[in-house]
Amino acid sequence: MNRIAHLFEGLTLKRVLLVTFLCIWAAGATVWFFANTYLDLLVSALCVGYTSMVLFTVATNVRAHRLPRWVIQVASIVVGSFLGTTLAGVVKGRDIATMFTERYYGVLITMGLGIGFGCMALWVYVFRERESRHAAELARAQAERAQLEKNVLQAQLALMQAQVEPHFLFNTLANVQHLVETDPASASRMLESLIQYLRGALPRMREDTTTVGRELDMAKSFLDIHRMRMGSRLDYVVEVPEALRCRLFPPMMLITLVENAVIHGVDPCCEAGTITIRASEQDGKLRFSVADTGQGISPKKGTGVGLVNIRERLKALYGGSARLVIEENVPRGVVATIEVDVPADPVAAPAAKAA
Repeated sequence: MNRIAHLFEGLTLKRVLLVTFLCIWAAGATVWFFANTYLDLLVSALCVGYTSMVLFTVATNVRAHRLPRWVIQVASIVVGSFLGTTLAGVVKGRDIATMFTERYYGVLITMGLGIGFGCMALWVYVFRERESRHAAELARAQAERAQLEKNVLQAQLALMQAQVEPHFLFNTLANVQHLVETDPASASRMLESLIQYLRGALPRMREDTTTVGRELDMAKSFLDIHRMRMGSRLDYVVEVPEALRCRLFPPMMLITLVENAVIHGVDPCCEAGTITIRASEQDGKLRFSVADTGQGISPKKGTGVGLVNIRERLKALYGGSARLVIEENVPRGVVATIEVDVPADPVAAPAAKAA
């Protein structure tokens, strides 16, 4: 029994009610053209309709056949009309032999009506099935396209983020090399701090998101390393509310701004300089700024790999709702501000503190 159960899949109450309604309508539409009573025509219509429905369902669910499915479906309607007409005669108590001799034309008319209404129903069924199939194919194609766009976006983000890593690491190692040549004892302490920093930073460089607290801790470690090299020439201030430490933030962006402030701002020109890191939340926006008291904006400022990378990553992640703004600092230096939308679900504070 289980081997043939699949042949009757789709024989639902909804389909039975639909065929019943069609038979009631067909009997009412044709009763004016025959001498038969409405009840007589309704019995014939129901017998033909139900028989054709069962055979049509079986024909639709046949899995292996050489002929096109629509041919088998039409054949099922023809056979169903014949068997249904015969069944109607039996239900009405008529002699089968008489039906196919003296009442032969009546049998042909009943079969013809059954085939006609059945083919009309088949056309509607095939049309709706084709529309459903096209809609499913369109939805699948859209889903595949969305997944492909997502994969491309992730690949672009990974490439841009990978560009940050060697740029950042090579600059830091160059500072260590400089200290090795000028102050070996300080170089040893700085190298130890750098190792500790990289142990915490490297696993996070390829993450999709991190938190303000994590980015801030990395930036402070970076500044501590450079302050060992620059001594009193470098100072920094952090003004970030504790409540914002758990907010989500793109990785390796803050550290890029801090690196630019040190390498291109304070280090080249100043006897002493200060880097100030601020964060605030207002009007659904999270603003993270790095201000330095260095040499200010030069004609080449803002064209480096780091800042271009930040702009491209912000565009890929947030579209037009995020931005990087570079402005003059007063009285001297540069202020770089990243502005992004506040995420709907911030990371839990305990997780941020554990980081």
